[in-house]
Amino acid sequence: QVQLVESGGGLVQPGGSLSLSCAASGSILSIHAMGWYRQAPGKQRELVATIRSGGSTHYADSVKGRFAISRGKNSVYLQMNSLKPEDTAVYYCNAAGAVAYSTSFDSWGQGTQVTVSS
Repeated sequence: QVQLVESGGGLVQPGGSLSLSCAASGSILSIHAMGWYRQAPGKQRELVATIRSGGSTHYADSVKGRFAISRGKNSVYLQMNSLKPEDTAVYYCNAAGAVAYSTSFDSWGQGTQVTVSS
């Protein structure tokens, strides 16, 4: 129904920066919120940052002041600065909203690996 495709992951040294992008496609009427989550090996998936249609944002305490989330019409971005080894994880994009006939959706991307290591 709604597909999300992430890009921009990779390997970066501690203190470096990376940008992630996520594009949503399908019969989208509206997107109420988009966000980024991450899952490190052996850990549960956790929220990184979300942004609502009105522009309000929410960040995990661990990334406040280092990461910035922004969005376009059907896309969301995550600028990651001052990266730390503990930021290493698979990052997932999420979007929630409505498709044709006002059916709601809550979709996930396939994930993109971010590795912070020297």
